[in-house]
Amino acid sequence: MIKKLLAGLAVTALIASAPAGAQELKELNFGIISTESSQNLKPYWQPVLEDMAKKTGYKVNAFFASDYAGIIEGMRFGKVHVAWFGNKSAMEAVDRAGGEVFAQMVNADGTQGYYSHLLVHKDSPIKSLEDVLKNAKNLSFGNGDPNSTSGYLVPAYYVFAINKLDAKTAFKVTRSANHESNALAVANKQVDVATCNSETMDKLKVTMPDKFNALRTVWTSPLIPLDPLVMRKDLPEAEKLKIKEFFYSYGKGSQQEKDNLMKLSKLSGFKPSTNAQLIPIRQLELFKEKSKFEADAALPAAEKQSKLTEIDRKLAELAKN
Repeated sequence: MIKKLLAGLAVTALIASAPAGAQELKELNFGIISTESSQNLKPYWQPVLEDMAKKTGYKVNAFFASDYAGIIEGMRFGKVHVAWFGNKSAMEAVDRAGGEVFAQMVNADGTQGYYSHLLVHKDSPIKSLEDVLKNAKNLSFGNGDPNSTSGYLVPAYYVFAINKLDAKTAFKVTRSANHESNALAVANKQVDVATCNSETMDKLKVTMPDKFNALRTVWTSPLIPLDPLVMRKDLPEAEKLKIKEFFYSYGKGSQQEKDNLMKLSKLSGFKPSTNAQLIPIRQLELFKEKSKFEADAALPAAEKQSKLTEIDRKLAELAKN
């Protein structure tokens, strides 16, 4: 009897000490980054999440936050089990929230990338990136969420760091918002120039053609890897496998699944991926940081050299992968 009691106490203690992710899932919270309002995003994602619930047996809940950081923190504290991220926010989730990349979106045409843009109103005298930079002090600028790849990180490097400018101080006024809000702000002449991406522009062309037709693109980035899906790495392996199998097979079955993916973001499905997908984004972050230190005239020479050497070391490590 005593042995049975001790054994029972040991099992109870083991369960109590196990991480939350290691316990069997009954409900799964799926995080959705705020590229636009939750009211707009929910109809695109809900059919996919409902199919996920049917095929996995989980009760699947859509988890929204007002910004990207809210989804990252949700994963960090176990409120989010799986999430759709951009590459920059996925990097933060991997580094700070115990996440791991397991899938990547694939476009309907088979391509695996999209683009960042700078937009102006069609009536704007601004015709090029050169015009934007030359007239920045007289322009209002709509930047992206700080954890957005296409709305923030990519233009931060290719537009600003390369030209030794800081978006926070280069313009007359700078504000931050999601992709859709930025595009609409330009279309409504509330800001002069703003970041956006090709995925949001494709949606606007269908959902708000009048606003789409009021916009002009003055800069387009190099190709950005399509968005990853991230899960908490402490989930039980059986649960991970179930989630992976759902996404890897989704869109290969019924016509309804294919239609759901087309409405979601003109996708054909999801392919397996890993944290290695984030290497180009890490390199961009480091290049941006390096440019900032190189341009900092107030930084003591020895400290500057130390920081640049450390960044070069990190870049060399990434180049080996």
